[in-house]
Amino acid sequence: MTSSAEEVDAEDVKLITLARGARERAGARTGVAVRDETGRTYAGADADFPSGSVGAATIVLGQAWISGARALEAMVIVNSDDTSHEFGLVADIANAHTYVLLCALDGTVLQRLSAQALPGLNGHR
Repeated sequence: MTSSAEEVDAEDVKLITLARGARERAGARTGVAVRDETGRTYAGADADFPSGSVGAATIVLGQAWISGARALEAMVIVNSDDTSHEFGLVADIANAHTYVLLCALDGTVLQRLSAQALPGLNGHR
């Protein structure tokens, strides 16, 4: 794994590793990992069922929410199609300090976004 011009800290490297591993194990397009306000981490990948699909972000944010997380520190999205990202549920758990790292399949950080910069979240919270 390499980083972009902006170096990532050890906790973010852990999230990138978790997201990549989840994506690879599932053979999915997308892997997501998040860290909540207490430092707990959750990871998952897209789930493709015969009758439909559930996105990785929906799965992981759901795991965090039902485990009691009410604030999100960071989210990592590792995606083979960098034009498609799920941000809808992030608004329910993000705060002013939440950031998202968009990563290539090899873990390279392509972009770092604040929660306020996410599509559809402007003005929420």
